[in-house]
Amino acid sequence: MPTFLESKTIATDDNGFLLHLDDWSPEVADQLAQQEGITLTPAHWEILNLLRQFYQDFTISPAMRVLVKQIKLQLGTDKASSIYLLQLFPESPAKIACKIAGLPKPTNCL
Repeated sequence: MPTFLESKTIATDDNGFLLHLDDWSPEVADQLAQQEGITLTPAHWEILNLLRQFYQDFTISPAMRVLVKQIKLQLGTDKASSIYLLQLFPESPAKIACKIAGLPKPTNCL
């Protein structure tokens, strides 16, 4: 299922995850977020940037527990909760956030 951005087609899988990580840009993130019904705010970008750095360091998309632990280390305990993440990325925060960040689906997400 392709995503269209300014007349450029971005290849995605059936779940909307990018097939080519190099296709990601902030504009693509905005488009992916819109498809999820999310308008990106600075709070969203804080998590997306953290995810992209985590992926660069470990070449894996973190599952929810790992994501919360990383947020605690990087952003503090007030943001390190599933409730906070659900407010930003409803239904499945790790999965949706990774999708918008242009990363592969975490391996243990449905």
